[in-house]
Amino acid sequence: MEEPVRELRLATWEARFWAWLIDIIIVGLAGTIFVDPLTGFLRLQHGMFAPFGLEWLTGSGMLLWIYWTVLEGRTGQSVGKMVMNIQLTDTEGNPAGYGKAALSNLGKAFLLVLDCLIGWIAMGGARLRLFNRISDTIVVVAGKSEPGNVRYVMDGN
Repeated sequence: MEEPVRELRLATWEARFWAWLIDIIIVGLAGTIFVDPLTGFLRLQHGMFAPFGLEWLTGSGMLLWIYWTVLEGRTGQSVGKMVMNIQLTDTEGNPAGYGKAALSNLGKAFLLVLDCLIGWIAMGGARLRLFNRISDTIVVVAGKSEPGNVRYVMDGN
């Protein structure tokens, strides 16, 4: 007897974009409130933190990477993903865990443009960023899966 196929609905790029934007706003506001006073003090003391310079981008990337890794490693969802009802999983729909979440989010936090472009070009309509492929993760619609084997289905486009 054939096992039933597990159906995972891949999240749309639109849902992923809005989740990303929500997270950027949340982390940006938190960074402005808690981190900017420190970097402003260091800039005055040492002149080493130029707005939107390498140090600022690296610091912002680290903050985002930690935020995404902790939340998505634990539950598969950042606040933005919760709002958009999507989540990060392994390729079989199981929790990604901290290791895979950390690897997946390196591209999103530090190399987003390249991560997306290479993913779109090299993997066609698979709805994967490069670092999703490297980390064996996917982003799916939360709560819409069946037990058993896996079959990927794309909603919309």
